[in-house]
Amino acid sequence: MTHIQPAFDGTELAAPVPAVTRRIVDDYEAWITEVWDAFVDAADTGQPFTIDEVARKKKLPDPPCPKSQWGSLPARLQNAGVIRHYGYGGSERAHLSLVHVWIGVPPAHREAVARRRREDRRAARAERRRAA
Repeated sequence: MTHIQPAFDGTELAAPVPAVTRRIVDDYEAWITEVWDAFVDAADTGQPFTIDEVARKKKLPDPPCPKSQWGSLPARLQNAGVIRHYGYGGSERAHLSLVHVWIGVPPAHREAVARRRREDRRAARAERRRAA
C-alpha cells in the first residue's frame, strides 16, 4: 500500500505509507503492570525467547523511554524468579545485533530463585561496603 501525496504542480508522488508507531505508556510502573503477564506467559511455555520477540508477537506498548527502559524489564523478571538467562540471539529491533535470550523458570521454583537473587544482591552490597 502506498501513501499518495499530491505535488503542487498537479503530479502525484507515491511514497510508502508512514509506519504505524507502537503505543507508548506514560507511566513506567503502569507499563510494567500492563506487559508483565505477557512475559510470564512466555516463560511458562518453557521455550527460549527474546524480549523483542514477545513484545512484537503480543503487540505490547513501549515504555515512556523505549531506548532505555526495555532493558530494565528482564532484570525485574529475573529478580521475581520468572526468567533466567539462556543464551544470545538476534533481534529485529536491534537490527540483528546480539541480544539476551531468556527461558522461564518453572513456577514451582520461582520463589526460591527470587529469594536466592535477593540474598546474592544483599551479599554483594555488603561486600562493596566492606571494600569501601
